[in-house]
Amino acid sequence: MRTDTPPTIRLTDYAPPAYLVDAVHLTFRLDPAATRVAARLSMRPNPHAAPGQDLRLDGEKLTLRAAAIDGARIELNPDAEGLTVPAGALPDGPFTWEAEVEIAPKDNTALEGLYMSKGMYCTQCEAEGFRKITFFPDRPDVMATYTVRIEGDQPVLLSNGNPTAQGPGWAEWHDPHPKPSYLFALVAGDLVSHDDGFVTASGREVALKIYVRPGDQHKCAYAMDALKRSMRWDETEYGREYDLDLFMIVAVDDFNMGAMENKGLNIFNSKYVLASPETATDRDYELIEGIIAHEYFHNWTGNRITCRDWFQLCLKEGLTVFRDQQFSGDQRSRPVKRIEDVQMLRTRQFREDAGPLAHPVRPQEYIEINNFYTATVYEKGAEVIGMLHRLVGADAYRRALDLYFERHDGQACTIEDWIEVFEDATGRDLTQFARWYSQAGTPRLGVEESFEGDTYTLTLTQSTPPTPGQAEKRPLVIPVAAGLLDRQGAEVVPTRMLELTEARQSFTFEGLAARPVPSLLRGFSAPVILNRTADDAERAFLLANDTDPFNKWEAGHALTRDVLARMVRAPDTPADPELLTALVAALDDPALDPAFKALVLGFPTAEDVFRTVRQDSPPPDPAEVRVALIRLDTALARLIPDLPERIRALAVPGRYSPDADSAGRRALSGRLLGLLTRLEPDAATARAVFARTDNMTETMQALGLLVRSDNADAALAAFHARWKDDPLVLDKWFSVQAALTPPERAVETVQALTEHADFDWKTPNRLRAVVGSFAMGNMAGFHRADGAGYRFLADWLIKLDPVNPQTTARLAGAFETWRQFDEGRQALILHQLQRIADRDALSRDTTEIVGRILDAPAA
Repeated sequence: MRTDTPPTIRLTDYAPPAYLVDAVHLTFRLDPAATRVAARLSMRPNPHAAPGQDLRLDGEKLTLRAAAIDGARIELNPDAEGLTVPAGALPDGPFTWEAEVEIAPKDNTALEGLYMSKGMYCTQCEAEGFRKITFFPDRPDVMATYTVRIEGDQPVLLSNGNPTAQGPGWAEWHDPHPKPSYLFALVAGDLVSHDDGFVTASGREVALKIYVRPGDQHKCAYAMDALKRSMRWDETEYGREYDLDLFMIVAVDDFNMGAMENKGLNIFNSKYVLASPETATDRDYELIEGIIAHEYFHNWTGNRITCRDWFQLCLKEGLTVFRDQQFSGDQRSRPVKRIEDVQMLRTRQFREDAGPLAHPVRPQEYIEINNFYTATVYEKGAEVIGMLHRLVGADAYRRALDLYFERHDGQACTIEDWIEVFEDATGRDLTQFARWYSQAGTPRLGVEESFEGDTYTLTLTQSTPPTPGQAEKRPLVIPVAAGLLDRQGAEVVPTRMLELTEARQSFTFEGLAARPVPSLLRGFSAPVILNRTADDAERAFLLANDTDPFNKWEAGHALTRDVLARMVRAPDTPADPELLTALVAALDDPALDPAFKALVLGFPTAEDVFRTVRQDSPPPDPAEVRVALIRLDTALARLIPDLPERIRALAVPGRYSPDADSAGRRALSGRLLGLLTRLEPDAATARAVFARTDNMTETMQALGLLVRSDNADAALAAFHARWKDDPLVLDKWFSVQAALTPPERAVETVQALTEHADFDWKTPNRLRAVVGSFAMGNMAGFHRADGAGYRFLADWLIKLDPVNPQTTARLAGAFETWRQFDEGRQALILHQLQRIADRDALSRDTTEIVGRILDAPAA
C-alpha cells in the first residue's frame, strides 16, 4: 500500500476565502501543445475572513510565464498544487492579479481543465478543473463575472454568457452573472449548430443552439425539443425564466461525465444529445430528455444558487435530480418513472450504503471530491427532497422554493440555508429531518400489526445498521404512506401519510369491519428497506388489487425475488405456480399500460437476488443465481399462451416515435420476445426481428437476446459492418457483448474486445462500454470462480489510472461488495485490490476508493 496518503479534507475545517474575486478577464491563445492563458483578476480582501493572510492560488500542471500585482511584476515559485503570494506583497485594499501560464491541452488525458477531444478544444472544470487552466482560488464560494477572449484558428469559439465581439480568428464573451470557477466553459472547434428559439413567459427572446460535429446535425431535433419543454416546464412549475440571450449545448465525444451545466454553455457527452430512430434506443431518448432537463434546471438550482463548498454538493445535485424526475414523470408516466427511479436507487445507492463506500448525503470528509459524485449524493439526495415535498405538501414546497430563490439568488449556500428556508416558509421544526443529510446507511423499517374490535394498529420500528465511521444511529423522520384494503380488494382507508419519528411508534385506524391488508410505503415514500413478513398469497393479492401503482409493482417484484431466492437455496424447487399465474394475470389486465406490464414482468437483477440470499452460509455462487433466473424465465414463457401473436399485436404502426406510449409497447414486446427466445433453441424469432426492424430499440433487444443465447455471430458481424463508423452505436455493440455473453466465455470475450481494432481505451465511453459493462453488468461472468474477471478489471485499472484517474476510481467501485462473497472469491478479489493499492504512483482518486474498499469490515 502506498505510504504517501493524500490529506483528508473535512467539513469542520471550512474557513471563508481570505480574498474574493469580483471580475475575471481571460485571454486564450489556443495551441494544442502550448496554449497561453492570460488572466486578470480584480481581487479584494474578504471582510468576513481573518485579515493579513497570504494569498493562496490553486494551480496544477501550469507553467508560469509571468505574474504581476497592480502592474508590478512579481517573482514566484509555484509548487505542485499552486502558489502563495505573501501577505506583505499585497495591498491593504482591492488589487489586480495578473498571470500568464502555458498548458498543453493535447496531453491532458484526465479530461479535466482544458483538453482536446478529436481536434476540438473543450473544458471540464467541475469539481476542481479550473486550477488546470490558470492560478485561481478554485472553490465554489468565490464567485465572479467573467469576460473571455479566445484566439485560435477554429471556426467556432465559444464561452459562457453572451457574445460581445468577434472577428477572424477571435471571439469575445461576457457572462454578467457571478459564478464560481467550476462553471467556466470554453469550446473551440469545427462545429455546426442546430438552431431554434424560445420566448420566455415575460416575452424575452432566447436563441438556442446545439453545436455538433459536421454530419451530426440531423440527430439534434429531439434534444432541442427536450430543451424547449424543459424551459417551459421550469417556468410553469417553479416560476424560473432563463436569464441570458443565448443558451448553448455542445456535444463532446470524450467526456468523463454525462453532462455539465456551465452557465449558458452546457457541455454534453455526445451520447446524451445525438439521436435518430436508426441509432438511438427508447432508453437513449429517455436519458436525453432527462439529462437535458437536469442540466438546464441547474441554471437556477446550481448556477444562480450554488454550493458554499463541495460538502454541500447534494444541495444542487439532489434538488436538481428531484426536479428532473418530476419533469420526466410529467412528460411520460409518473408511476413508471417512479418505479425506474427506485430500481436505480436500490441497484446503485443501497449497494453503496451497505458497503465500505457508504457516506452521508452530505459527506463529512473526503480525500478526492471527484469520488463523491455518487448515487448517495444524487439519487438519495433527491429522495430526501422528495420526502420533504411529501411532508410539507406541494403548496408549501412551492412557497419554500420561491423563498429560496428570492433569499439566496447569487449566493453560495449550505444545507443549513436550505433547511432554514423550509422552516421559515412552513413553520415546521426540521432539526430531526436534517439528520437525513448527516447520517449514512439505509434505514430498516419493521412492522407489527394487530386488529381488535374495529381498530387496526400498525406499529413501526426504525433502525439503521452501522456504517464506516458511524456506529450509532439516531431516529429519523420517515414519511410512510399507508393505505388499507379489504379482503375483496376494495380500498377501505385511502393513502395516509404517517410520520415515523421515534424508534418505535404506533398508529391506529378505526371503524373497520374486518382485518385489512396493509399497503405500506406507497409510492416508495422514503428510501428505506421494509422488513415485513408477507406470504405469497398476500403479495399476489396486492399485485392484483393494490390501488397504488408502485406497491402493485412492488408486490410482484418482492414475490418474484423471494421465489428466486428459494430456487437458489434449493435448486430442485420448481417455479412457484401462484407467482406465474399472478404475472400472467397482470399481463392480461386491460387496465395496465404496456410500460407498466413490462416492469411487472421484469425480474429482479441477479445482484438483487444475490443480496437476498447472501446471508446464507456460505453465500451462493453467482452462477446459481443466473440458473434460477433462467429457470423462472423459462417457466413463465411456457405458461403464457400465444407469445408470437402477443408480440405481433404490440407492433407500433407507422414511423418510429420515441413517445411514451410507443416506447411502452416496444418495452413489453421486447420482454415477451425474451421469454419466447427461452423456448427457441436457435432464437429464430429474435433473429427475424433483428433482420427486419428499422429502429435501434428493437435491434438491440434482438441482438441482446442473440448474444444471451449464444446465437449472435452473424448478427454481430452484420451490426459491426453497418455501424463501424458511428462511435455511439458501436459502443452498444461492445457493451451488449460485455454484459450478456454467457459467463463461461465472458472473460475471454471482453479480453478479445479490448484487442479489437475499434477499441480505444482512452475514450471513456468506449472503455465503459467494455470494462464497465462487464464488471457492473455481467455478474456471473465477472465473479467467475477462477478469478479471471477480477484479474481482467485490475489489469485495466492499473493501466488506466495514470491516464484518467476519475474513470479509474469509478470503475474500481465494482469491487466494493467483495466482502459479500464466499471466502475463495474474497481472497481472489483481495489479491487484485492489493495489486492496485501497491502501485507507487497511484492517483489520489483511486487511492481513496481502493483504500476504503480494503478497509471494509468482514461481513
